Amino acid sequence: MIQLIVGEKGKGKTKHLLDKVNGAVNTVSGNIVYLDKNSKHMYELKNSIRLINTSEYPITTTDEFVGFVCGIVSQDHDLEEMYLDSFLNVAFISDTAALGDVLAKLDKISEQFKVTFVISMSVDGANVPENFKSSVIVSL
Repeated sequence: MIQLIVGEKGKGKTKHLLDKVNGAVNTVSGNIVYLDKNSKHMYELKNSIRLINTSEYPITTTDEFVGFVCGIVSQDHDLEEMYLDSFLNVAFISDTAALGDVLAKLDKISEQFKVTFVISMSVDGANVPENFKSSVIVSL
């Protein structure tokens, strides 16, 4: 399953994402991973959540990002939820067509490996690809 937190830059999406991930610690029995473009929120995450700073890895394209996510999923069979902040930046997405393609790939990974993706991205709710509008849980 994919859940989306959307809205323009600076509207508070990260706060919603952090609240959701920290709350999930009490309900999720498996592991939780939080991907971000830096380590700024390290001290805002509960210590059982694994923070991965994607800027520390040589990821420069959308395909490399999807491969990176697949690597995380493949090495942790107890992974239950993955939170992605600043999604457009960390996934190198520059247009709506690419956004739909990447979300479709993540949705397929989610279904196959039973990992929930909660994604925060700076996109107006009206610009979310049509087939993912029902995945929006917060629109700011």
